[in-house]
Amino acid sequence: MKMKTFETNGAFTDNYKFLIGSILPRPIAVVSTRNIDGSNNVAPFSFFTAVSALPMIIAFCPLIRTSTGEAKDTPTNILREKEFVINFVHEDIANKINLTSTELPYGQDEFSFAGLTPIDSEVVKAKRIKESLIHFECVFRDCLNYGSTPGAGQLITGEVVRVHIAEEIMENGKIITSKFKPIGRGAGNDWFRCSDVFTIERLMAAQIQK
Repeated sequence: MKMKTFETNGAFTDNYKFLIGSILPRPIAVVSTRNIDGSNNVAPFSFFTAVSALPMIIAFCPLIRTSTGEAKDTPTNILREKEFVINFVHEDIANKINLTSTELPYGQDEFSFAGLTPIDSEVVKAKRIKESLIHFECVFRDCLNYGSTPGAGQLITGEVVRVHIAEEIMENGKIITSKFKPIGRGAGNDWFRCSDVFTIERLMAAQIQK
């Protein structure tokens, strides 16, 4: 097998293409926050993962806007409000979630623009997406910055203080993938369905979920 080797100190666009073409598929955090005037903001982020189970911590990584060199509205709102909601994506709302990635003027409501329904959270002030099947209400924990130029990222962590899951996608306390129908992001305009699932038994004495 012949391989090509690349340096990573060139254009950030090359590094970005390597990341999104290699880390596949990527789960999508649709993050809802409140703007400074109390209006709603929603945006999807595919640099997203779990960090800790107890305390329950998640992390996502917004990048500096490549178009303006400015921080995105979501991290700005989180650092001010100290809270946010993670909404999860399923196949039926993929097109609407894609619309939330549109760069709208600050204060314009992405819920309305994308045809999504805001509903109240129980702990935080940020709204949840009614059409999403899973919601994590989060309070801000930490932020690490890796630069201030276009393409530079932040790592934002939040502690999940309330979880909401649609009853129809659960069985015996477990989320059933085939009922949830989650989707992930790929490179460019690619998306992934999770409809081709296979099982490999792990050689562990104990597992929380089999």
